[in-house]
Amino acid sequence: MNQLKYRNLTEDDKRQICDWSYAGEYKLYNLPPYDIMKVQQQGFMNPKHEKNYFAFLDGDVLVGFVNILEKDTEIFIGIGVNPILCGKHYGRRMLEEAYHISKRLYPEKPLYLEVRTWNMRAVTCYKNAGFHVDGEQYELTTGIGTDTFFRMVRE
Repeated sequence: MNQLKYRNLTEDDKRQICDWSYAGEYKLYNLPPYDIMKVQQQGFMNPKHEKNYFAFLDGDVLVGFVNILEKDTEIFIGIGVNPILCGKHYGRRMLEEAYHISKRLYPEKPLYLEVRTWNMRAVTCYKNAGFHVDGEQYELTTGIGTDTFFRMVRE
């Protein structure tokens, strides 16, 4: 298994990610078109936050990205895996590397993420990467609607 490489997202990476198409219940993770995200400065298109986003590559293939966002007392981690590569352990590998990046940048702060309770594929991935559910599930409204989430942490 190759070592994943990472870098800050390039414009080409952003275009590719905007073109990813998830199927079934996961389609809610599909992003708006690149041009719309750029105009609205959403997510990794926001100049204030783009430095927090890292692309992960296996060879020349973009396998996913993570967002490492510093908060007051902890670090938020967001993740996206190329839909054609889901289930191939890239998410776990990316999160393990993101953990090391985070500890290098913010050594005293624990990591957390939020995951929809129905997304057991992701919950399992996150557990395999060293995260555990912290507390009870809760309702959260995001840019794509309201759902029930788990908070997961890794010290």
